[in-house]
Amino acid sequence: MNLGLRAQQKSVLPREAGAASLDVVIAIMAFLAALSLCAVLIAQRTAQDWRRGLAGKLTVQVLPPARGPVQPALARETAAAVQVLKTTRGIFSVHELSEAKTERLVEPWLGKGALVADLPLPRLIDASVVPGRHVDLVALRHRLKTAAPDGYVDDHRHWLARLSRLADTIMWSAYGVLGLIAIATAATAAFATRAGLSAHHDIVELLHQMGAHGGFIASAFDRHYLRTAFFASLVGAVLAAIVFAAAGGLEYVGLKPMPFLPPLALSMSQLTWLVLIPVFGGAIAWATARLSVLAALRNIY
Repeated sequence: MNLGLRAQQKSVLPREAGAASLDVVIAIMAFLAALSLCAVLIAQRTAQDWRRGLAGKLTVQVLPPARGPVQPALARETAAAVQVLKTTRGIFSVHELSEAKTERLVEPWLGKGALVADLPLPRLIDASVVPGRHVDLVALRHRLKTAAPDGYVDDHRHWLARLSRLADTIMWSAYGVLGLIAIATAATAAFATRAGLSAHHDIVELLHQMGAHGGFIASAFDRHYLRTAFFASLVGAVLAAIVFAAAGGLEYVGLKPMPFLPPLALSMSQLTWLVLIPVFGGAIAWATARLSVLAALRNIY
């Protein structure tokens, strides 16, 4: 008797009409969940790249003087600032950015041409700190102010703090979206389970009369929705992976990335995280369906 019930359990729920709508809804939610997860990965990668790029770096900005000839005074103060940095303990590399490179840095904001060339742009000096060494910024700022009154030291701590806050905001927002999608998936699975229980009431009644316990009947439902949610979520995750994989090939067709946005392309190792979407989607549907059926059976019987 039990063997017959076990064999029947796999086909106890025929695929009802309209089930494709449920597949589409779950696939769309999985696609949105995959986009949120990719947003987390991009934010983490961008924050790490910025930290790696700015770690152990100092930037000195020499502003154009307010009075007198601009270029001679700017060149004189820049040379003095370079000398101060070269004689500072803990700094092993000093590099002055050329005017052409400075213009390329402001090009995304101001464009290029004669207008930018005529602007009194500051001179920038990059300095690298010996790993593990501490630079006395207070003493450095004092020496720099004496040698180059229009020079300012930036150790990037302010920008790194703002970047960390921005990355954290993006990540927690994405986590919130993932939580909402999980709740929506559970609600959809619960609604579909209740509808399926009503649609197959005769089958459930027959199984109950044959001696099937609540756990057996619930297993028929939760396995059914586990398969449905897993494969629908897999479709949504694959579509999202295709979108982000295609974003990495935009440069090959002549489309350049926006200068204000981080690269949207993800590596293959990062795209493997999307495997979690169908796994969690199936798990949510399985747990929701099982709990819903057991609760309904307790009310019926």
